[in-house]
Amino acid sequence: MNISFRLVTIEDYDGIYELWNSTEQSKRALNPVDDTREGIARYLKRNPTTCFLAESKDGSGDKNQIVGVILTGHDGRRAIIHHMCVHPSFRREGIAHQLVQKAEEALRKEGINKIFGLVFKDNDVANAFWEKQGYTLRTNLNYRNKSLNENVPQGE
Repeated sequence: MNISFRLVTIEDYDGIYELWNSTEQSKRALNPVDDTREGIARYLKRNPTTCFLAESKDGSGDKNQIVGVILTGHDGRRAIIHHMCVHPSFRREGIAHQLVQKAEEALRKEGINKIFGLVFKDNDVANAFWEKQGYTLRTNLNYRNKSLNENVPQGE
């Protein structure tokens, strides 16, 4: 398999959005404001060196298919993994692990020492993956959020 990795640019948006919609779990995590082209452009402007994608060469060699992506950002102290997705047809190939490694390396270079991520409780596959990557489950915190835009769902 011919997979290459590189930083995400806003020109990748259509392919990334298509990837996110390739799986119900990723589609479920999207919101209609922050995950638009404009929302992702803002995110990438703030985090230009910590978001990566994986591409597979098309058999004809003409076009690359985005098969994995990780969007990771930070506030100068701590980082958060906002979106991580690998296309179902390309799973169990080590792509997700390599995306995580690239994001962690980029964050270390920026002086970040702690990362957190959010995973739906019922996503057993993703929870097992993150555990395997060394991400532990925090049980002493409550995650709270407040939507400042009526178009962004509050969540369960």
